[in-house]
Amino acid sequence: MTDQPDDRGLTLAIVASRFNEQIVDRLLETTLDELTRLGVSTSDVLVLRAPGAFELPLVAQAVLDTADPPDAVICLGAVIRGETPHFDFVARSAADGILRVSLDTGRPVIFGVLTTDTAEQALDRVDGRYRRGADAARDAVTMVRLLAATQGERPRTVARMRTGRSDATDGSRAGGDA
Repeated sequence: MTDQPDDRGLTLAIVASRFNEQIVDRLLETTLDELTRLGVSTSDVLVLRAPGAFELPLVAQAVLDTADPPDAVICLGAVIRGETPHFDFVARSAADGILRVSLDTGRPVIFGVLTTDTAEQALDRVDGRYRRGADAARDAVTMVRLLAATQGERPRTVARMRTGRSDATDGSRAGGDA
């Protein structure tokens, strides 16, 4: 017997940005790997792709506004500092927006957006010593459990969101053909 709760039946959405795609794809992969390790079925994970980190909060809000919202949303992105103040606007807007969606919906919306000075720092946080995708996965599961415990119940299991499409851009299940 293990002391780790069984997380089968949890439904999650991952909203990942397309900007800095090489980095975000690795972040997404490490997130999915950790969710699988935690016992979350890939068929219970909806993956959506947003253009960039700025758009992550709106997509997270839209997913949570569906008839059968997931138990939590994980937002993944990579904002790398450049020569202009654009970094500051995007990073702050993504962070504030993700927080607002979580507070407005009462659902965990996890900030898995890397904000770094260089691509090398971002890659270190994906595959190096930090593995932020795995952190985001654990945070999502932990928050679902924690919020359920504050209500004196087990994490609820919601009906899986269904789409008839296999294109990850439009909302495929993890582990599918996308």
